[in-house]
Amino acid sequence: MSDETPVSETAPQAPVALTAAPGYQVRRLYQAYLAVWLREVDPVLTGPQFAVLQTVQAYPGRDQSSLASAVALDTSTMADVARRLERRQLITRRTAADDGRRKLLYLTEEGEKVLSEAEHRTRALDELLLEPFGSAGRETVLHMITSLADHWVGLASGS
Repeated sequence: MSDETPVSETAPQAPVALTAAPGYQVRRLYQAYLAVWLREVDPVLTGPQFAVLQTVQAYPGRDQSSLASAVALDTSTMADVARRLERRQLITRRTAADDGRRKLLYLTEEGEKVLSEAEHRTRALDELLLEPFGSAGRETVLHMITSLADHWVGLASGS
């Protein structure tokens, strides 16, 4: 007689202790979101890059550090994202006249074009992601997700 447990032919399922954890479910959502983003929106433009482009469009000439806060990126990640966008000629970074350490961000014509194209696909993705909730439930779901994110950000910052 063997001490080994028989191997089941079915794939293992996540244990209840794991599926009941909100962090696990958020990670699953994020992984699925990334996969769908790549397929539906853009395999080259990442979600954070899209967020930066949108925010630079809304606040042209603002400094990189304040924009980082607006898009929920730490300053080192924001610097990396901005460098990548600059290399792709989607933004320009100019040194602030009053402080050589501050970088002011502006969209280029190509950045405007890429952003416009991505915005249409992103809005369609938003519809697809929230489709199970219908138009009436979408606002409620988005409010709940936003409230949860706000709460978790507060916990992370020690507030």
